[in-house]
Amino acid sequence: MALAEEALRKQLGKYKFRDLTIEELKNVNKTYPNFTFSMNTYTFKDGSQKELLNFSGTVPVKYGNSYNIPIRLWILDSHPFAPPICFLKPTANMGISVGKHVDAHGRIYLPYLQNWSHPKSTVIGLIKEMIAKFEEELPLYSLSSSDAARQSELLSYIAKITEGETGMKSKSKIGRDKNQGCFNKITVVGAGDLGIACVLAIAAKGAADKVVLLDLSEGAAKGGTMDLEIFTLPNVEISKDFSASADSKVVVLTVNSLGNAQTYLDVVQSNVDLFRGVIPAISHYSQNTVLLVASHPVEVMTYVSWKLSAFPKSRVIGVGANLDTERFQFILTNLLKEEVLAKDAWIIGEQGEDKVPSWTSGNSVANQTEAMAACNSRDKVANRAMEVLKGKGQRSWSVGLSVADLTDSILKDKRKVHSVSTLAKGCCNINSEVFLSLPCILGTSGVIEMVKLEEDPLVREKLQSSAGSIHDLQQQLKL
Repeated sequence: MALAEEALRKQLGKYKFRDLTIEELKNVNKTYPNFTFSMNTYTFKDGSQKELLNFSGTVPVKYGNSYNIPIRLWILDSHPFAPPICFLKPTANMGISVGKHVDAHGRIYLPYLQNWSHPKSTVIGLIKEMIAKFEEELPLYSLSSSDAARQSELLSYIAKITEGETGMKSKSKIGRDKNQGCFNKITVVGAGDLGIACVLAIAAKGAADKVVLLDLSEGAAKGGTMDLEIFTLPNVEISKDFSASADSKVVVLTVNSLGNAQTYLDVVQSNVDLFRGVIPAISHYSQNTVLLVASHPVEVMTYVSWKLSAFPKSRVIGVGANLDTERFQFILTNLLKEEVLAKDAWIIGEQGEDKVPSWTSGNSVANQTEAMAACNSRDKVANRAMEVLKGKGQRSWSVGLSVADLTDSILKDKRKVHSVSTLAKGCCNINSEVFLSLPCILGTSGVIEMVKLEEDPLVREKLQSSAGSIHDLQQQLKL
């Protein structure tokens, strides 16, 4: 069909990137002229609804014989920075073959969708991969007449869900209004070992009313995710749909790209490319959330999350040195019996070998000689504690416990001090936009205040050195 561009432009009035969306749809129309375009109401999993552009048509698939597979694609208002939502659109005499890329409701899941990244990803490219995957595993089959009657009921139900006719909105909205401001939902993005460890630790902590594990891996659930489905936990949901994260108070990012990158820069760039598909979608569904980054390298990926989300700096933080600080304080208190020192002790700076101990206040002393003696004594104790700390690895379950600790402080507005990755510009004469671990007071809005550190030229020098190397790496990345 010929696109009535002016009419379409008016319909897409609320789309953030209207011109880019129109250009892409014109290309789709040239390649697949049988597609029909319309604006309809889409109902998300949380019951919220939006008027979205969508198009329906058939794609040619060869599976022994030639088949025309009916599909429907919904274009989000953040397109092309968020992937379309894709469904099969079977007729009454067609059954859905649930498999690697299709669920029982006809929702389509593809690697192309999970790795979506503008401008590399396009609707044309998506449809091409869809055809290729359908040629490996046909998503539909013919029904007998009795099965067709049951299929009609299922199709009617699916149509009501996707077109907003079930009354789900009103029920959901009543529930949301009643719980507004007190329903604590956390989404964990990434279903690897770290993501699952975070879910288990957060669930055990009991701070969240609901925990969503967003699984971006290809195909059917396996490994730990499958085990979570088998041994169900209360208030834990597993999903592949970004809309399941809607209205999260905190979103924990644990995803790391597992590509074939050769250099460290390539590895980091691969993670950046992955985040370019994740952060806009997360930001779209949870516009007031706090982003808590646990992906590596945490300082760089926190910076990337801040830039891609356009959130205030207070609402984008990295797990940073929270785990190391808690361990450091524990070692000082329980192993070295220095409880007074432990209260003011922090691990700050860059995660890894370049981390450095620091202090938020000094002991009151009568004169400079006593001050120097106290400082030397403290440094000796700190060095012993750091030697013990070096032997401790960063295992997934350990980081998961640290993440649960941070989310607990945020959700409960504890105003507790944690050493987390925060924007360090202006601290210790750092002039670049880099994130480093610094002691910060955390609450429901993220970082409330940065705690002042004791003046120390050596610490300042180390922080400036870390900031310089991180900034140099960031300059080489393509956001």
